[in-house]
Amino acid sequence: MATKNLSVLFVASEVEGLIKSGGLADVAKALPQALRALQQDVRLTLPAYQKMAQAAEAEVILETQLEHWPHTKYRVKQLEIVDVPVYAIECAQYFDRPEMYAENNQAYADNGERFAFFSAASLDMLPKLGFQPDIIHANDWHTGFVPYLLKHRYGATPFFAQTKSVISVHNAVFKGVFSYDELQFLPEMHTRFAPDAAVSSTHVTMLKAGVMNADKINAVSPTYAQELTTELGSHGMAVEFQSRALDLVGILNGCDYSAWNPQTDPLLPANYKANRQSMVRGKKACKRALQQHVGLQELDVAVYGMVCRLTHQKGVHYLLPILEDFLHNQVQVVIVGTGDPELAAALREVADDNPDKLAFVEAYDNELAHLVEAGSDFFVMPSEFEPCGLNQIYSMAYGTLPIVRGVGGLRDSVRDYDTDPLQATGFMFDEPYPLALLAKLQRTLLLYLQQPNEFKRVQLHAMEQDFCWKKSASQYIKLYQSALGV
Repeated sequence: MATKNLSVLFVASEVEGLIKSGGLADVAKALPQALRALQQDVRLTLPAYQKMAQAAEAEVILETQLEHWPHTKYRVKQLEIVDVPVYAIECAQYFDRPEMYAENNQAYADNGERFAFFSAASLDMLPKLGFQPDIIHANDWHTGFVPYLLKHRYGATPFFAQTKSVISVHNAVFKGVFSYDELQFLPEMHTRFAPDAAVSSTHVTMLKAGVMNADKINAVSPTYAQELTTELGSHGMAVEFQSRALDLVGILNGCDYSAWNPQTDPLLPANYKANRQSMVRGKKACKRALQQHVGLQELDVAVYGMVCRLTHQKGVHYLLPILEDFLHNQVQVVIVGTGDPELAAALREVADDNPDKLAFVEAYDNELAHLVEAGSDFFVMPSEFEPCGLNQIYSMAYGTLPIVRGVGGLRDSVRDYDTDPLQATGFMFDEPYPLALLAKLQRTLLLYLQQPNEFKRVQLHAMEQDFCWKKSASQYIKLYQSALGV
């Protein structure tokens, strides 16, 4: 356990409960909470976006300007999210806008400058607030300049002399690539020479700036950490991750069971727990409700659920070519999601041709997502890559066996039935091909039809798994300690 209680500033571009667009926000809420439960002094900072209703009423605790050129004025407001103090950085010219990152699918043209400012302000405010963290924990490209500025701008200042930085890579596809011209906000970019951030003679990537300057780097699962050191898995940053391999670790995200627990989930028609009678009864009621909700016949057949963004990352292009073939079986498939219009159109076509077997709901619908998790027998996650993934963890909690491709956090969290039947919590295939997915889908249907008792045993074993944040938080404390050399 911790030799001493650490003080940590957690820097993120979004936090669940305040403002959210993706999984990063879930981690930015749950991990600081879990660290605080382990007696660490953790505080959060994020931009005070227009959409953050809580920020409007919050108390202003600092009204100042950047000490460094261009001396931009900003204010810090103090909020709280589940007993974690939050510093919301308010600067109208950058954050008083309708959205966080983009409008109408068009990224804001000055995103590089906006998040360079946020990174600079998150460090600038600390001496003024009298908070001297042992660790500053940055997250993804938006905060990549935090470790960079800590080293280049503040490396010699007494206040920051003992402070170390960590950066978490949640998804290396998004790197924050900007030209030096777009980053003139930072005097450090005026020379147009930043080898530890540059991707070409004219452009830098903010993720590289973070990865090359942080004291420690972590990926959101052990397998994703390994994948980042390969050409295929790093999305073009293999050399950088290889050069930092000794400082790179993978820590699997935890799961927020307060929102995803079939015993207490208020969005389900029937709650159930991990004993056979309760699970069978509860899941049957949820299956009926799901079938009603999406307009499928109320039949006792295997139901396969999928809730995801419609993108290549999520493996929708592995499913589409074999979906008609799979629907020849006595099954029902429910797919919920929005995203790529071409993938959506293709799914709509298959659904129109097979209205009794496939329901496709083109929506982001949290309530329906819970019903799919509870009412399905299997959950399909054939991802091309998956840094961590949460739906496979939710699925296990709901006794819905995940069918995953063996990448990233999916490999680290799901145990495959055909490899280890006694400890199995789902099914896994490796090859990035539609036919490999089809073979695994057929295999799962055989277990469901031919060995119903064995299927229920695996469901119950999956429900007993525990991916609580406390375990992950303990590993983060070890990572912080290693950054500090203690």
